[in-house]
Amino acid sequence: MGDPAAKERFIREARAASALNHPNITTIHEIDEWHGQDFICMEYIQGETVKKKIQSGQMSMDEVLNIATQTAEALQEAHEHDIIHRDIKSENIMVTPKGQVKVVDFGLAKLKGTGGLTKAGTTMGTISYMSPEQVRGKDVDYRTDIWSFGVVLYEMITAQLPFRGEYDQIVIYSISNEEPEPMTGLRAGIPMELERIVNKALAKNPDERYGHINDILKDLNTKKIRPGTEKSKFISKPKKTIRSKLLYLLAGIIFIVAIVLLLKTFFLSSKINSIAVLPFEDFSKDNEQEYFTDGMTDALITELSKISVLRVISRTSVMQYKKEPKSLIEIAKELNVDAVVECSVSREGDKVQINARLIKAVPERLLWAGDFERNLRDVLTLQKEVARTITNEIKITLTPVEEANLASIKTINPEAYELYLQGRYLLYHYYTPESIQKSINYFLKALEKDSSYAQAYAGLAEAYTILGNYAMLPPNEALPKAKRYAIKALDLDETLAEVHLALGYIKMTFDWDWTGAEESFKRAILLNPNYYYTYAAYSWYNAAIGRFDESIVNAKQALDLNPLSVVDKSLLGERLFEVGRYDDAIAQLKKALDDDPDYYYAHWILGFVYEQKKMYVEAIAEFQKAVEYSGEWTTCIASLGHGYAISGKTKEANRVLNELKELSKNQYISSYDIATIYVGLGELNKAITWLEKAFEQRDGWLGGWINIDPRLNILRSDKRFVKLLKTIGFEK
Repeated sequence: MGDPAAKERFIREARAASALNHPNITTIHEIDEWHGQDFICMEYIQGETVKKKIQSGQMSMDEVLNIATQTAEALQEAHEHDIIHRDIKSENIMVTPKGQVKVVDFGLAKLKGTGGLTKAGTTMGTISYMSPEQVRGKDVDYRTDIWSFGVVLYEMITAQLPFRGEYDQIVIYSISNEEPEPMTGLRAGIPMELERIVNKALAKNPDERYGHINDILKDLNTKKIRPGTEKSKFISKPKKTIRSKLLYLLAGIIFIVAIVLLLKTFFLSSKINSIAVLPFEDFSKDNEQEYFTDGMTDALITELSKISVLRVISRTSVMQYKKEPKSLIEIAKELNVDAVVECSVSREGDKVQINARLIKAVPERLLWAGDFERNLRDVLTLQKEVARTITNEIKITLTPVEEANLASIKTINPEAYELYLQGRYLLYHYYTPESIQKSINYFLKALEKDSSYAQAYAGLAEAYTILGNYAMLPPNEALPKAKRYAIKALDLDETLAEVHLALGYIKMTFDWDWTGAEESFKRAILLNPNYYYTYAAYSWYNAAIGRFDESIVNAKQALDLNPLSVVDKSLLGERLFEVGRYDDAIAQLKKALDDDPDYYYAHWILGFVYEQKKMYVEAIAEFQKAVEYSGEWTTCIASLGHGYAISGKTKEANRVLNELKELSKNQYISSYDIATIYVGLGELNKAITWLEKAFEQRDGWLGGWINIDPRLNILRSDKRFVKLLKTIGFEK
């Protein structure tokens, strides 16, 4: 033994074990060394292991209890001498032909308060018999032997292990998180008291387990679990009548139908139709790469989202669990999913490793675990490999296109990928003109590293679409750039759903190409049936052209895929407002505000609802909150101005109007917004003039809202307004 410290521990522990003198513990005769090799000489035991006895057939309850009692007495002796065995298992318990039990192999034994045979932090023992604290490599005491004893007792009674799996990771997960199958479901006639003993021995929290082996011995020797000796009395069977035979037949049919229904329910409930990928845990040494970890989460969600028969929860909803961790059962219930995927990612230099686990939600059960490692250049293939393995495990049928996508092999420039992920991170996390401009810079740098990188062009298209549609830049400046980048991205990769979505927005709000916009939205849905943002966009499109029922359906689809999103809860409220269901809209928007009282968009739409109900005090209060919480978004300011005007607060309305005109000298202010204030003030000619100016600027609100905006109803008989609508593409 080359390590002197290990040798010292080996000798110390072996001597401690040799000091045990008990009929149920194998005797150690000598500890010595032969040509540099340490050895232990122990007594020869004739007999077979408990493992072999279990494998040879069901053990009688008497036999189980006799072996359990003797094993417990052996552990009692060891524990009284401050020795923890640490490797109690059915293979380390021998039974002689006379029925005497011998506990063997104290090679992993540990003196209480001392180090073990191996280096600190090393997990010792046999996985299936290890306690939760032992598999985690934590310090152990007598209670780890009690756990292992409980496993052996369960195994003797049921002929199977309580925690098992194809891989060590699955077994470890089961030990730490799952409850064993009830013994009464595996074998008839088990005394309830015996099941209670086993369950207490297998308590995951050591404090809830038996505190000492003596307590188990007392419970094992109670009359409650010793089989009775009274013989059954013979009872003569009455002669069966035709009626009784029919009753037996009917009972048999009912029993068979019940079994079929139970099996059907079991298999249907076992099928996985919906899934959530939880935020990846970062196990890398570098803690300054949240963008990379989030990017890996997003990539796996994207790959799984392309599968049409699987409902996949959006990144927006799952990312909330980064800040507010919950149990898997709670998460599955909140997201309404059948299973969740937990992953960790570690990265050292250009090496990326993913550890993934697929977990059934109800009942909680680990279905699969696996490790994947690739070079950063092959990270796209790595993401597809994880997604493909998950689909195989949940046994869903893929279309040929989906099969081809997951089988495709793509390499990538590592530097370009890094820059792209940083751009994406900024685009997702910070919705300000400054952060979006920073994201644009990252995407451009990525293209400097790889000019054929389609995803970087996609990022640019999305960024400029946001800048144009949210009045951060003049639409006639931002959206032509967005369109150019989107077309370039699709030239390189036609399968990018997010690009078709961006192109749909552009066609709708800038080109006023209503047919082309719908084609783009439908193409995006076909490529990624789980991309909630497309349903939200399509909902806006359908509302804009007056297909309100479809717009509500789309809004609900978006919310189904993004159930924790205040954005999509508010979107549904907006759709209800547009069809005049004001009370329903108020209730829906308040649900969003229950989740996030500071969400400006919900306050903004709520202001419109109150305005239409002529509840002007409430409307103005909501618009004021929207202005504050949005960071003084000029569209919210304009809505407040309209609210002032329509409620008779002309002075306040004109003040807002002048403020916006002054701001327009240095930044883009929507002419559509200015027009709405003039409508509220009753200055309709000026309102039309500003709407025509909005037309020249290709203002996004013209395509998105002019056809249905209730604030503009007073203009709908004006010939200039009708002409404007027709020019935009609204024939009616």
